[in-house]
Amino acid sequence: MGALAAGSSGIWCSMSSPAVVGLLAHSAADWVALDAQHGEFDRRALLEAGQILSAGGHSFAVRVARVDAGDIGFALDVGASTIVVPLVDTVDDARLAVAAAHYPPAGHRSWGPLAPLWSQEAPGPEQSGTQVAVMVESALALSNVDAVAAVPGVDLLFVGPFDLALSLGTSVDDLLADSDGPLSAVRRAAEGAGIGVAAFAGTPERAHVLRDRGFDCLAVTTDIAVVAAGTETLLARL
Repeated sequence: MGALAAGSSGIWCSMSSPAVVGLLAHSAADWVALDAQHGEFDRRALLEAGQILSAGGHSFAVRVARVDAGDIGFALDVGASTIVVPLVDTVDDARLAVAAAHYPPAGHRSWGPLAPLWSQEAPGPEQSGTQVAVMVESALALSNVDAVAAVPGVDLLFVGPFDLALSLGTSVDDLLADSDGPLSAVRRAAEGAGIGVAAFAGTPERAHVLRDRGFDCLAVTTDIAVVAAGTETLLARL
C-alpha cells in the first residue's frame, strides 16, 4: 500500500514542471513526492502532475501544506497513494490527518476522485489504499511520538530532520550523529506500533547515515539536486 515502501528510495520534487515530474517518475527512483508545502505545487500543478503520473502507472506521494481536510482530500483525488502530513505535533493532529485521508466509516474524506477528467476510471472507495505518513519535525511531536505512532490509521512516521533540528536547537549533522537520540526514539516508536519509518535525507551522504540509524525509506535527493548534478556531469565531459 502506498508509495513509501520499506527499502525504497525516492526523489523529492519542488518544481512543478510536468515534464520534470514525468522524467523523474521514469528514473531509477522508486517514487516521487510532490511538495505542496515548500514547493511550487498549487492545485493546478498537482492536477497536472497527477494526470501524468497516474497515466504512467506511477505511485506517488504528496506532502500537503498542513493538517487540512481540503488539502489532503484534493491530493488524494489527483491520484496520490501516499499523503505526507506536516505539522503533526499531537495525537489530535494525527487523528485529523487520518480522518481526512479515509472515506467513511474510517474517516470523513469526501468522494470526488479526478481520474475521469483524464479519461481514466475512478477507483472505488474500497480501492483507495491510502498510506498516511505523519511528519515528526518538532520537539513537541517528538515528546508525543509514541502516542502519535499508536493512532489507528497512521501508517508511517516521517522525520523532517531540518525542522526537527531547528526545534531541538541543534544542527542536522549533529542530529544524525546522535546514535541513541531523537532518531532512535522515532524508530522505536514506529517499531512499537508496528508501522513504517521514513525520512528526508536530501543527499546520498545523509541517506547512508539515516540507513545506519534504521531508516530504510528515504527521500534521497531532490529534483533541484538532480538537475544540478546532471548539468555538472555533462559540462565536465566537455
